[in-house]
Amino acid sequence: MKILIIGKNSRITQFLKDYIDKNFQITVQNYIDVIKKDQIFFKKFNFIINCTSNKKYINSIYNSKNDFDLKIVRKIIKSKTSYIFLSTRKIYKPKSNCSEKTNPNPGCNYSRNKLITENKLKSLIKKRLIILRISNVIGINKIISTKKLHNTFVDIFFKNIKKGIIIKNNDIYKDFISSKKLSQIISKLIKINAYGTYNVSTGKKIYLDDIVKWLNFYNSKPYKVISNSKLNLNRDSFYLNNNKIVKKTKIKISISSLEKECKNISEKYFLNFK
Repeated sequence: MKILIIGKNSRITQFLKDYIDKNFQITVQNYIDVIKKDQIFFKKFNFIINCTSNKKYINSIYNSKNDFDLKIVRKIIKSKTSYIFLSTRKIYKPKSNCSEKTNPNPGCNYSRNKLITENKLKSLIKKRLIILRISNVIGINKIISTKKLHNTFVDIFFKNIKKGIIIKNNDIYKDFISSKKLSQIISKLIKINAYGTYNVSTGKKIYLDDIVKWLNFYNSKPYKVISNSKLNLNRDSFYLNNNKIVKKTKIKISISSLEKECKNISEKYFLNFK
C-alpha cells in the first residue's frame, strides 16, 4: 500500500508516522508542494490523507478557495486513489451517544465547513472516501510549530501546569481517542479498503478530571487547583457512539488504553523532558 500523507508539520502526521502500519510505503509532503502536482502524481498512491488546514477554513464561512481537501480530491477524481477525510465530532451538537445517524448540528464555522466538505467529497468520490469524525486526540506533540492552528487538551494541560495550575472540571466529560488507536484504526481501514463515515472515539464518558489526573501522574511539583466554573471555560459534555468503527475494524478501544497513553505522555514529559 502506498500512502501519501499531506502536512509535514501536522501533529496528526507525526502520530501516523509513529504508529501507522510499518508495511505501508509512506510519502509525506507539504500541501503547498503537493497541490502543484499533476494528476499523474496522485495516481501512484492507494490512499491520501490530508492533515493540513488553514485559518480561513477554520474561522470564516465556507469558501471553496480555502478547502484544501476539495482541491486535492479534484486531482484524483479520474484515478482509483482513495481519500481519508479527517472531519470532526464538532459537527454534532454536544450530547451523549451521538452516532453517525445523528443529525448534524454544527455550531461554529469550522464544524459547518467540515460538514460542507464532507458532502462535497461524497458527491465526487463516495465509494473511495473514508470520513472520520474524530473526537479529541490524546498524544504528545514532538513538533514545535509556530503555525499551530489550535491547542489540544494536552497542550492546554501542559500550558497550565507550567504555571503551577490545574483546572478542576466539575464532572464535565468528553470523548477522547489516543493517537496510537487513531493510527491503528486508519491502518485497518486502509487494509480492508473501507469507505463510509465513521465516528472515531473511545465511545465512553471520559471525565476531564480523570484525564488531568492521568496526565499529571508523574508530576512531583506543587500546583494550585482552580475550578473551571470560575474561569468561564467551555463546559459542554459529550461522547460519541463508536459501534460502527469497532464493528468494522474489530479493534478494541478502551478507557484503560487511553489511561495508559496519558500516563505514558506524563512520564515522557515530567521525567524525560525536564
